[in-house]
Amino acid sequence: MKKLYIYAFAGLFFLGLEGCKKLDTFGDTNTDPANTTKPVIGALLASATAAIGTIPSVSVAADTNIAKPVIQGSAVPGYYAQYFSETQYPDASLYSLQQTSFTPYYSTLLNDLQVIINSKENNNMTQVSKIMQQYVYWTITDRWGDVPYTEALQGLANLHPKYDKQEDIYKGMFATLKTAITSFDGSVVTGDAIYGGDVTSWKQLANSLRMLMALQLSKKYPAAGAYAATEFNAALTDPAGYITTNDQNFTTSYPGGNFPSPFWTNYNGRKDLAESKTMTDLMASLSDTRQTYFGGSTEGTSATTSSVGFPYGLIRSAALAFGSANTNWARVLRGDLRTQTGSVVIISAAEVTLARAEAASRGWTAESAASLYSSGITLSFAQWGATVPASYMTQASVALTGGAANLTKIITQEFIASYPDGTRGWNIWRRTGVPVLVPGPNASNASKQIPRRLAYAATEYTSNRDAVTAAAAALPGGDTQDAKVWWDQ
Repeated sequence: MKKLYIYAFAGLFFLGLEGCKKLDTFGDTNTDPANTTKPVIGALLASATAAIGTIPSVSVAADTNIAKPVIQGSAVPGYYAQYFSETQYPDASLYSLQQTSFTPYYSTLLNDLQVIINSKENNNMTQVSKIMQQYVYWTITDRWGDVPYTEALQGLANLHPKYDKQEDIYKGMFATLKTAITSFDGSVVTGDAIYGGDVTSWKQLANSLRMLMALQLSKKYPAAGAYAATEFNAALTDPAGYITTNDQNFTTSYPGGNFPSPFWTNYNGRKDLAESKTMTDLMASLSDTRQTYFGGSTEGTSATTSSVGFPYGLIRSAALAFGSANTNWARVLRGDLRTQTGSVVIISAAEVTLARAEAASRGWTAESAASLYSSGITLSFAQWGATVPASYMTQASVALTGGAANLTKIITQEFIASYPDGTRGWNIWRRTGVPVLVPGPNASNASKQIPRRLAYAATEYTSNRDAVTAAAAALPGGDTQDAKVWWDQ
């Protein structure tokens, strides 16, 4: 947390981006704090809209031309959710201690957005930056628990920010998103490679995030009329609206070349990540044709598919043996969806619609759970370019027939629709227990159970000792992978 400078390393200047949704032309002007007194906020926003796509992707690191240092993607949470299996170097899927640093988020992506906010140059770009920050903070706190929030991003003014309680972070995120929605004006947004400066879309995203965040608290506040349901309804009924179509998805697209899709990067000369047999078995049990898109048979970019899931939690010798005997094991996503010029869907209409279905099923809203459930599934298939098979919705394992099973079926579809965002999948499983996941057979941790959080990095204990020690003491059982974050307790 010591390297939060006034000006972040941007490394990107996106030319011709004003009012555009495409990352067309890249330059690489170095923004040196010693020589630069005024940041180019359009370039910083373009940098952020590119870097944010690395968070839900399977890539374990952002491209170094986009964000430095390494930003951890959704691979480790994806192992815990059993979306993925390790094929060569089993570690995370054996539940070894993951002391992963969240500092890169603060020193790059979050800080770039804060520079835009601090510049006070453009109100709408400030609101966009605040919305993006809340998404990033959400993914951080859900993985680690208590983290810096109110005292973060103050640069040299505060090198040792306190760790806010997760409950307070959630309240802060809700409040910031609400304020952002009502604070937009007529100023022109530049450098927006996601929505092309469209204010309506950013408002819809903010409300969609509010609903997803509220639903994440369903384990802590399950009752209709309680805090989570109240926050959900406030977002649902906000006149600014929310994401309802795939055209409105929160998506980052990449131009290739020096700035490829993180999905492509993950298989560029590598093959250590697979779709797990847990996931392919789930898809097979539902005769779910989305598997045609979820798994590819090679590291290349051809449209050859695979449903050969890689057994989960194998030790190295067994993993190597399986990979050698089954060379067509399922890589994560079909090859033509992993091109250099590919896209990363961060928040989808299917996820939002299925969240509404779950909220209705819980009695939080007066909407039709059945109608939203059908629409959410249809949107998810369409997102991948597929059509729902005629018999899909009527099969016993999918059709809503009443009772508690309805909620399980809805959540199962949320889990599928969130693939391959490992953090989303892990979050869904942690708060609901759906789907039922069996811990890996060769678990190396003491509890032999699937981890419930990421441990704080060792560097935090040297750079921000007092704050991290206090946060660790507040966790049930201390700073372990088995300790549950606030909403999971």
